[in-house]
Order: sequence, then C-alpha cells, then structure tokens
Amino acid sequence: MEADITDSGMMQRLFQEHRPTAVIHLAAKAGVRPSIADPAAYAKANVLGTSVLLAAAAAHGCGRVVIASSSSVYGNCPTAPFHEDLDVNQPISPYAATKRACELLAYTHHALTKMPTACLRFFTVYGPRQRPDLAISQFLSRISKGEEIQVFGDGTTSRDYTFVADIVSGIVAAHDRIDQFGYRVWNLGNSTPVSLSDMIATISRVVGRDATIKRLPMQPGDVDRTWADLARVTAELNYHPTTTFETGVRRQWEWMQRDGRV
Repeated sequence: MEADITDSGMMQRLFQEHRPTAVIHLAAKAGVRPSIADPAAYAKANVLGTSVLLAAAAAHGCGRVVIASSSSVYGNCPTAPFHEDLDVNQPISPYAATKRACELLAYTHHALTKMPTACLRFFTVYGPRQRPDLAISQFLSRISKGEEIQVFGDGTTSRDYTFVADIVSGIVAAHDRIDQFGYRVWNLGNSTPVSLSDMIATISRVVGRDATIKRLPMQPGDVDRTWADLARVTAELNYHPTTTFETGVRRQWEWMQRDGRV
C-alpha cells in the first residue's frame, strides 16, 4: 500500500487491516537546508505524520513504537559529547524543531497510553543507499569524476558519521528492549567525529582522485559539530558500532559502483 502518513483515514485503515504489534517509524522529510526553504512542509510531514501514526497505533492496540529522531535536536550544544539528558530546546533549523516536537509527542503518547515508546537520535547516517543529495554521496560521485565540490566553511566542522548497519542494529535493539523502559531516548552514533576536511580526504583516498574544492560561507542552520555520547545506549541496549569511517565509505563507494550510481 502506498499512502501519505498524514492521511489519518488511510493510516487507520492500514492499522485495522494489518494489526501491527510494533511500528518502527522512519518516514519523514529530512534535511536541514531544505527545511529552511519550506518549514511548513516539514511540520506537516514530520509533526502531523507522527501524530497520525501514534494515534493509529493507540487506537489499534499496537504493542510498541520506535521513532527516528535526529542529532540535530542538540543544535550548537556547547557540551560534548552530547548525552541524552542535555537541554535540547534550542534547535537552529525547522527540521531540528520538528524532530524535537516528535520527541515531545512521543512522550505524551506514552504518558497517555503507557505504550512502550523509543526515540532514537540518529547521527549522520551513511552507507549503501544513502540519499544522493547528502554530502558523502555527492562527494563520492563528483570527486570520482573530477568535478568540483562545494564546501561550506573552512573544513573544521565535524560530524559523528554512523554506518547504516550500525544504525540498524541499534533500531532492532531498541525495538526488542523498549518495553523494559516505557519511554526512552537513545543516541545512535559512532562517537568518533570526523572533520569535513578529513571526510573529503577519506573520499579522495577511496576513489583514488584528489578533490577540487570551491569554498563557500557556512550555511544557516548547519551546526558546528555532532558527537554522540553512547554511555546510555551501550549500557541499556548493548549497542556497539563496529564500522570505521573509511571502511564505511569504501562500502558505500563499492555499492554506488555496483548499482550504476557513478
């Protein structure tokens, strides 16, 4: 079935027909910069869509819900690494604001229904099948072809890149164990930030070609760094990311070649 998650009637029908015992909610409009251009669309898809799914889950006796949040909720937090108990009420992009709103909706959902509900703060997911508009996909493609890449800032910003297989292991663990916690927020990251300059250097090594860089000013809404504190998720979910950044980039590059993306 293909449907819009903001369509309450269709979601109610879907839950009525299939009676899921659990929902892993990954659907969203993603991306910081596009959210600045169209905040209303992000609010509709992310906030309204999550509200509709939670209402359907409650109406049809679903057993548990796992929701994708984002490291963007931390904004330009001065404390690093970022742990789940930090104040996250100062988002700097509409996308981040919608993800924080979804966490609050999830908390209220659990308070009212007692349904086990997890929110997972993903830290810059990459790997095979990554969206083509994201930096690693774009840079792999453009650098391999000798094309210029646009770099915002001086290259010192950093991201806690997390390989998709490690994210999946965390999602499965959250699904399996959230009933022990009721409502819980967990970081899913790698806890090894990589600077933008080092990311480009890694991609250049992987594709065997130097990057041609056009430097541009920092973009509104972009944070200076992300860095996941994994103490809680390690202790409670036995989450242990195993993929180094260069290994993950090589796997993404190999997949792009096999799939004809370059």
